[in-house]
Amino acid sequence: MQATTLVAEAVWKSIESTHSVTDDQLGILQFLFGKNLERATRIVDQRGVKKLCGEPSGHSIFQVVGESRKKEEYLCFAENYCGCYSFFYDVVNRGEQHCCKHQLAARLAASLGAFIQVDLPDEELAILLAQL
Repeated sequence: MQATTLVAEAVWKSIESTHSVTDDQLGILQFLFGKNLERATRIVDQRGVKKLCGEPSGHSIFQVVGESRKKEEYLCFAENYCGCYSFFYDVVNRGEQHCCKHQLAARLAASLGAFIQVDLPDEELAILLAQL
């Protein structure tokens, strides 16, 4: 595991334990993720993160709103996938970023408990996942 990932994981776990974030934690995350963190915090502040939870399985995925005028919503797994263009271009293809702003927003919202939970039947969740 990369040092960046280990440091970020420690910060996320610390935030999860208190459901609050300190200036020091924000500073570390800003250092690790740069401009994407600022964008992610805006998304979380605007209540742009939904956690789609399948019932009865409890499986879930995040749906995160974009910042463009279209207000597209991207399905994402905070740790390893987002359906946005930036994920494929900056993270996968070029390797310039560790994750996209939507993944950061999902992780921050999950750590703070600042997401909107949407319960839906497993069948509906499966249809959404099949579109990935």
